[in-house]
Amino acid sequence: MAPVRTTGAVVAAISVTVALLSLFLYKSKPSSKKLPSKKNPRNGLLGAIGNTPLIRINSLSEATGCEILGKCEFLNPGGSVKDRVAVKIIEEALESGDLAPGGVVTEGSVGSTAISLATVAPAYGCKCHVVIPDDVAIEKSQILEALGATVERVRPVSITHRDHFVNVAKRRASEANEFALKHRKDDANQRGVANGTTEKTNGFQYDEEKQSLFSRNCTGGYFADQFENLANFRAHYEATGPEIWEQTGGNVDVFVAGAGTGGTLAGVSKFLQERNSNIKCFLIDPPGSGLFNKVTRGVMYTREEAEGQRLKNPFDTITEGIGINRITKNFMMAKLDGAFRGTDKEAVEMSRFLMKNDGLFLGSSSAMNCVGAVRAAQSIGPGHTIVTILCDSGMRHLSKFFSADYLSQYGLTPSASGIEFLGVG
Repeated sequence: MAPVRTTGAVVAAISVTVALLSLFLYKSKPSSKKLPSKKNPRNGLLGAIGNTPLIRINSLSEATGCEILGKCEFLNPGGSVKDRVAVKIIEEALESGDLAPGGVVTEGSVGSTAISLATVAPAYGCKCHVVIPDDVAIEKSQILEALGATVERVRPVSITHRDHFVNVAKRRASEANEFALKHRKDDANQRGVANGTTEKTNGFQYDEEKQSLFSRNCTGGYFADQFENLANFRAHYEATGPEIWEQTGGNVDVFVAGAGTGGTLAGVSKFLQERNSNIKCFLIDPPGSGLFNKVTRGVMYTREEAEGQRLKNPFDTITEGIGINRITKNFMMAKLDGAFRGTDKEAVEMSRFLMKNDGLFLGSSSAMNCVGAVRAAQSIGPGHTIVTILCDSGMRHLSKFFSADYLSQYGLTPSASGIEFLGVG
């Protein structure tokens, strides 16, 4: 019987050893619930801005023979590339003392920058006042109001007119400063009366209905000035450009994008070309904009146009957010090798093609950027890596760019089955 007992003991010992080993291996496995260090939660809303994915746009890559990559800026919390700019503008203004917590940030915008400012301003204890043209898609105003911003819609006029939306926004900042100063003086006088040391002399009394533009506790105003404020350029030079460089491992041949303020195009192009002077950077310009002529010919208009024959509004493009007829301080920082023209019809067709083939629901400027990416691919040939910006989604373009009735009025109803509208396929 001894051998049997010995065998039983051995079996028991082996069983215990296997059990302990299994337990050890189980404990040694990393828990699936534990987040890797790189996946730790970001710090609030502001921490979620930037570091957006760079994706391969499969349909365009396969059609052109180039690797066409899109930076998904529509995944920022405020839904666009302008979140980066809003943060940079407000942070620099707070650091300089030009803006104080409790102040109101004013801006003239066709939508995206305004929405970004309204999104991030509360994180800094500030409010937002926006002036936009009244022909901009109505959903942009609705989003701004839902975000708590004060919205003024004004008629489109030349930038030289005092009531151009940018000029009105600048004026509102000055008015907010005057308003805050008047209240500070009034409060000081009221304290003096309470202490029996002075009398109220200005006779000012707060009327909420008359002073509805600014809250009673407004500490002043700050004009964001996205077109001329170089914080716009710095946002992309310090973040967007480096992200693209890192995400491509430096393997990028071309960057192409449209320009409104010019900040994205300037910041990214300057950063990339400083890293590798062989990287080509191009502008894609919509109808009605003079930037294409400026880049390709060195002048904003042709000689005939400069002699006064140019109409005030030669073309009312439906591509919102890009295209301009002046050179901004931000655009002046761009390092460009050339430019392409795009049309409204191409942008419309591109947006529908990408939605059908890639599931990408993009806004008008994003679609135009993709037109630019294909133009670049046609220009330099297959085998290259091309990066562009997917600025925002189609969510804020429903009443115009994605409205069948609106497009039909201008003969822009999409009809292409592929991208033959660009001479491909």
